[in-house]
Amino acid sequence: MTAEDYQAGQVLLIDKPLHWTSFQAVNKLRWEIRQAYNIKKIKVGHAGTLDPLATGLLVICTGKMTKQIDSFQGQTKEYTGTIVLGSTTPSFDLETEINETFATEHITEALIHETTKQFIGEIDQFPPVFSALKKDGKRLYEFARAGEAVDIKSRKITIEAFEITHINNNTIAFRVVCSKGTYIRSLAHDFGKALNSGGHLSALRRTKIGNFTVDDALSIEEFIKKLKP
Repeated sequence: MTAEDYQAGQVLLIDKPLHWTSFQAVNKLRWEIRQAYNIKKIKVGHAGTLDPLATGLLVICTGKMTKQIDSFQGQTKEYTGTIVLGSTTPSFDLETEINETFATEHITEALIHETTKQFIGEIDQFPPVFSALKKDGKRLYEFARAGEAVDIKSRKITIEAFEITHINNNTIAFRVVCSKGTYIRSLAHDFGKALNSGGHLSALRRTKIGNFTVDDALSIEEFIKKLKP
């Protein structure tokens, strides 16, 4: 690969590590490409944010391929992860501490599998208040961290598949195939509520975006090694 290749446009599949923001991953790759090829300026962007507590597929575009970001973002996505039943957190995941606990004795494996059916198809979903969505020019998480109440509107999303792959006491593993704009944290929260209990997301991995799969992705370290002559 040459400097011209990156500027003409490449699609890079990266397996984002835990605790990194998507923005940090993009910045790191941009810096490494610039250093490796002595390029002063190059456009680099990603097609769909992953939370710091999520791992998995980031589609990163360089140069002229950044014009394709919107079309990649609109494609169907697949995730795997785990939901813990019986407790909730304000962020709907492990970014914040548990704030409420609920009974789980009534929850059977059959009920868990049956309840997934409520979430298949087009549904209304409220995004988490701890999210980067903007309202009145401010990110929702800024309101949340300041303890300010904010009115959030629901959005129509589509869930094509919601499959329970393993159940271990109150921890359930799942696979979800969904449309752009779906918050898996909100799904975890709503799923706990639908079980007359509580729930929060405890792990998340994006495995696919459209035809791109994390099986073909490189870690950031592997990508940097490939850059070095």
